[in-house]
Amino acid sequence: MTRVVVADDHAIVREGLKRILDGQEGIAIAGEATNGHEVLERVRAGGFDLLLLDLSMPGKSGIELIRQVKAESPKLRVLVLTMHEEDQYAVRAIRAGASGYLTKESATAQLVSAIRRIADGRLYISPNVAEQLALDVHAGGDETPHKHLSDREFEIFNLLVAGRSVSDIAGQLHLSVKTVSTHKTRILQKMNAGSVADLVRYAIQHRLTPDATPGA
Repeated sequence: MTRVVVADDHAIVREGLKRILDGQEGIAIAGEATNGHEVLERVRAGGFDLLLLDLSMPGKSGIELIRQVKAESPKLRVLVLTMHEEDQYAVRAIRAGASGYLTKESATAQLVSAIRRIADGRLYISPNVAEQLALDVHAGGDETPHKHLSDREFEIFNLLVAGRSVSDIAGQLHLSVKTVSTHKTRILQKMNAGSVADLVRYAIQHRLTPDATPGA
């Protein structure tokens, strides 16, 4: 039996996920979490095998939360279920210790098979993500600039590109405005960008936004 904790801050999403899993042979819902703090409480309490984790929740979230979960419970399997497209976070999530990455759009069709595959000790990733991981292993000094951003910087990069202000980002990530401003400065430096508009153009060019198109 694979015992699953569902972590998402939206009640309607949690209910939808539970409906998908309800009655599935060998899968049982072991609990829920609505923010990063509750996730860590659940992890420390134990009693389940797989964490179904939304990347964007109040408090501690994202790649940082995956790393902390795996530090607290190395054997716990983590399946990321998120609205973010693969090109944004999948490779970073797998590197942080996640066993799979699934977008919410594909959850209805793929969630059960993803959980079963991960429960068997395998990864659940798309061929595109597998290719990215393989390329990263063999990459030399020609890596694109955004790959040199830290996980926190990449998270803030995506929020800036999405049009969020420094104060909005500070509130969402529970950081000081000064800290976010410092991260923003470092991001611009690492990306050799003069403004957020430059970051937006870069994100579109490299398909790092949900509505980006190749060659845009």
